[in-house]
Amino acid sequence: MNGANTTGSAALLPWIQEVCASERRLEAHLADLKQLEEESLHIVAFTSTLTQWLPQITKHFTEAHPHIDLRITCCDDQAQLEHIVESGQADVGFVALPVKRPLEMELLVRDPLLVAVAPDSPFATHKRFPKKALASEPYIKLDSGEYSEMDRLFRVNGVEPRVRFSIVSDYAAMGMVAAGLGYSVLSGLVLRNVPFGLVALPAEVPAYREIALAQKSSETASGAARAFIKCTKGWIRKAYESDPEVLLL
Repeated sequence: MNGANTTGSAALLPWIQEVCASERRLEAHLADLKQLEEESLHIVAFTSTLTQWLPQITKHFTEAHPHIDLRITCCDDQAQLEHIVESGQADVGFVALPVKRPLEMELLVRDPLLVAVAPDSPFATHKRFPKKALASEPYIKLDSGEYSEMDRLFRVNGVEPRVRFSIVSDYAAMGMVAAGLGYSVLSGLVLRNVPFGLVALPAEVPAYREIALAQKSSETASGAARAFIKCTKGWIRKAYESDPEVLLL
C-alpha cells in the first residue's frame, strides 16, 4: 500500500513542479507589470516622425499603458539628438542613419529623399529630377545642424547644389518652394499630406534615408522603453506593409 502511495506521489511530482513554476512566472510577470506601470518614459524625435508617426504611436501606447508618464521632445539637430539619448536624458530617440555615437539601433524603414518643386515648375511633369538641374537650379536647403541627411541625394548624384536659402523649418521650405523660389529636398515622410500643392520627384539617381530607434543600451533599458519600441515597430509594420515606396527594415 505504501509503495502504491509512493508511486502515485512520484507521478504527481512533475505536475506539482510545473504548477509551482507557473505560479512563480505569474508572480514575476505581475511584478514586471507593476514596475512598468509605475515608470516614466522620455522620447526624443525629429519633426517628420513627430508629426507623421508619433500621434498614432502615442495613442496606441498610452491605451496599452495608461499609467506610464510619457514625455516627448522635438529635436531636429541630429548631433544634439544623439547626445540626448547617449547621455540618458531621453530613453529612446528617432534617428536617421548613420549615427556618430555608440547607440543601439532598432531599424524601422527606408524613406525616400525626394525633390519638391512647385506645380508650375517646368520639372513638375518629369518622372525624375535631372542631375543638371540639381546643380543649376536655386536650392532651398533644409538646415538641420552639422549633419544634413538630405546631402546624401547630392552625393549619390555627384553634384553640388546652388544654395539660395537655408531654412530650419520643413514647412517654411515647402512654402518657399510653392512660391516658385527654387526646389528643396525633403523626405517622403515629410511630404505626406502636406498643405501645399507641391510635386515630389525622385532624383535622377534615387536616394534614401534609413530611420531607426536609438537607445543607449538594450540591456539596461527600462520596461517602458522596451514596451515603446515593441509598440512602435508593430505600428510601423501595419502602417507601411502595403506602401511600395517605403521599405520596412
